[in-house]
Amino acid sequence: LIVGSYAGNFYQDFDLTWGGHRPKIFKGGQLLSLSLDKVSGSGFESKKEYLFGRIDMQLKLVAGNSAGTVTAYYLSSQGPTHDEIDFEFLGNVSGDPYVLHTNIFTQGKGNREQQFYLWFDPSKNFHTYSIIWKPQHIIFLVDNTPIRVFKNAESLGVPFPKNQAMRIYSSLWNADDWATRGGLVKTDWSKAPFTAYYRNFNVIDAKSSKSFSDSQPSWQTNALDAPSRRRLRWVQKYFMIYNY
Repeated sequence: LIVGSYAGNFYQDFDLTWGGHRPKIFKGGQLLSLSLDKVSGSGFESKKEYLFGRIDMQLKLVAGNSAGTVTAYYLSSQGPTHDEIDFEFLGNVSGDPYVLHTNIFTQGKGNREQQFYLWFDPSKNFHTYSIIWKPQHIIFLVDNTPIRVFKNAESLGVPFPKNQAMRIYSSLWNADDWATRGGLVKTDWSKAPFTAYYRNFNVIDAKSSKSFSDSQPSWQTNALDAPSRRRLRWVQKYFMIYNY
């Protein structure tokens, strides 16, 4: 394992922060689940903070009728002027696709949403959702396919999150006032508990930058290579449903 790249263990890397008995870690720290029922959702957060790096997590989302539920997986700092980098998965009725909602907050302000459908059913199997966060840009990836690039445009007066270290958070909660078709479709509590699963957490921490300049050449380049740019255009052409 290269220095700075770390395949995680949920016992070592995360705290179960809310939801009582609903969040669980099992398989020796290799698997984590969050559950939502009518009383409460649940969540966890990383013990460490990160300032730049690459975060990978495999998720298997709530199966069946997940309308009204939101599974959020994101980086965030604390306080009224917090920074945040979001993946949010908005549930749907059986047979309809999840909506993947992305957003970036800087100094407490968001409103930079892009939304996508996925090209697979994210509740059938585990898929890898990654955030690359560098001073030059933020890249969202799904199974290593880039879906969104947010470039640092501070030279144009656009704020960019680069000064506040962030923890990794995830939560599963009820948002049926807005999550599915703007709140028209409510959570069917007869299907509860709703459960999402997590595994294969991995982080390449920018603090150990020596390691990834040597071993991770992709870290040195500021732009996507040509095949990645083609994949990004493919996703944005066929799967993007909203762009702020």
